[in-house]
Amino acid sequence: MFEGYKIVFVEDDLPVRVSLTQTLELEGFAVLPCRSAEEALPQLQPGAQVVLITDVRLPGMDGRALLAHAQATDPAIPVILITAHGDVAMAVQAMRAGAYDFIEKPFAPERLVDVARRALDLRTLRHSADALRAQLQRASGIEAALLGQSPAMQQLRRQVLTLAGTSADVLIVGETGTGKELVARCLHDQSPRRDRHFVAINCGGLPEALFESELFGHEPGSFTSAAKRRIGKIEHANGGTLLLDEIETMPIALQIKLLRVLQERRIERLGSNDEVPVNVRFIAASKSDLKEQSSKGEFRMDLYYRLNIATLHIPPLRERREDIPLLFEHFVAQACARYERDAPELTPDKLRELMAQDWPGNVREIRNAADRFVLALDDLDPQAALNALPHLPLAKQMDLVEKALIEQALRKTQGKVPAAMELLGTPRKTLYDKLNRHGIVLDDFR
Repeated sequence: MFEGYKIVFVEDDLPVRVSLTQTLELEGFAVLPCRSAEEALPQLQPGAQVVLITDVRLPGMDGRALLAHAQATDPAIPVILITAHGDVAMAVQAMRAGAYDFIEKPFAPERLVDVARRALDLRTLRHSADALRAQLQRASGIEAALLGQSPAMQQLRRQVLTLAGTSADVLIVGETGTGKELVARCLHDQSPRRDRHFVAINCGGLPEALFESELFGHEPGSFTSAAKRRIGKIEHANGGTLLLDEIETMPIALQIKLLRVLQERRIERLGSNDEVPVNVRFIAASKSDLKEQSSKGEFRMDLYYRLNIATLHIPPLRERREDIPLLFEHFVAQACARYERDAPELTPDKLRELMAQDWPGNVREIRNAADRFVLALDDLDPQAALNALPHLPLAKQMDLVEKALIEQALRKTQGKVPAAMELLGTPRKTLYDKLNRHGIVLDDFR
């Protein structure tokens, strides 16, 4: 019940220390007996999974001083004082100072066991609450947006955080559905520009005739339908961030004008001779190889090199298969909330099907699959799943599925090994061997 937790028991009287340690151990508690307060000090660390039981009268540092040290180190550590009859008033005062409880000598062993159990219950509850709070805090940042624990996604998050605090323009490259706009938003949200506009424009979704006006704005009368001044997307993003999605589709003539803006940080509205200074971070996104397009004359080489100062590559889902279960469960939870339905069971067979798919639509496709799964419209074909990756050896497929099942169990149990062992039907040593082999870190799930 208290896996990983222990009682630090401080008592200078050897027979009493041995007797009470045995009493606690017979009840299933892990106990570290100490003959002095000084010996117990290294065990009292912030976040330590311990309960402290100490006699008040000790040589050297006494129990009250040890209580004060524990309170200063981590106020959430429960401290139980063992007192002589004449020390009761002092013990009550110590409880007001933060002690969890006190036991007056002489006492029945059952009394010690009962108080220790209640203190451990409190410590585990507090530790779980702290872990959940830390998890929520982590989830409120970039890890909640760019999901995944694969090395590729961890590296991408590090790169985003490194670039976010700079003013460098960024080129994001990735296949359709990998989340290029999401990465751009993370760059903006993690930057000093977060309180200003984030403006996204899809270069492939605008008619060429409207492109220049949309990007740079225009003055009244600059063309037939221009009845009043219009502020363009670049100017609207002043002080913030502008995402130019599918930049490979931008007309060559406009690429020249964009290059000038990138170099001079000034724009001219259509129909105006006045230059407007702009302070904008430009993020370009492309699913194509711009260097290859440049060599073919389909994209300006000088613009490519101007954009290529800082480049982020988003890996396709097939190259980070270990992230598939986490992404799928995340989107299933969202779909359940959206459609007001209970989550269907994600069986090992279903997980194997998910892991074996090629996912050409990447994250967008797996999100749609999660919606179909919740709506009972899932159309994954098991045989197609088995045939989807002829280039992937069977052993590799099994490793991926095994790792995903272990991580799924750890997520469900908040990283508690005994509960995960029960879910997986796996002995402790076997599970720890697999954790080491797959590089799974328990702290990531607590």
